[in-house]
Amino acid sequence: MARIAGINVPVQKHTVIALTSIYGIGSTRAQEICAAAAVAPDAKIRDLTEQEVEALRTEVGKFTVEGDLRREVSMDIKRLKDLGCYRGVRHRRGLPLR
Repeated sequence: MARIAGINVPVQKHTVIALTSIYGIGSTRAQEICAAAAVAPDAKIRDLTEQEVEALRTEVGKFTVEGDLRREVSMDIKRLKDLGCYRGVRHRRGLPLR
């Protein structure tokens, strides 16, 4: 398995689909990453060379993903709760938000 951003991406899937298994990368961003790294989006991860995988790692590293993104989101929610604003109160009570 190839490790990108600290995650083992599935090797049997196409590059675009495999990249979406990383938290913070959706299909649009995965296509942008493939284009920037000059990797075919329909190529399977197991068929990529080490240089192509390294190019993907470099491009993914430019974005906030996985643990850093989760921490950022949780800190934003904590800040809203501490402020006591409407959204923070809704978060605290486990109610739906806008």
